[in-house]
Amino acid sequence: MFTTHKTHPNNIGSILMLSAWGFTMVIASFLFLYVGHLLDGILGTAPNFMLGLFLMGFFLCIMRLYQEACAKKKDV
Repeated sequence: MFTTHKTHPNNIGSILMLSAWGFTMVIASFLFLYVGHLLDGILGTAPNFMLGLFLMGFFLCIMRLYQEACAKKKDV
């Protein structure tokens, strides 16, 4: 009468991996933002390094996530 849905272990691992990538993106972006802010303070360039490093950190995380997704796709 009632059907139970069994979750496959790989599905849970994929969800955890995506969650970890989200956390990594936030941490890396704000770390690069902070380092850029420090460099701007030392060199006297207003938002140049701050914005540049923030965008670089964000896009590097996106690139790595895409590479990992392509590798997982090949495994399937």
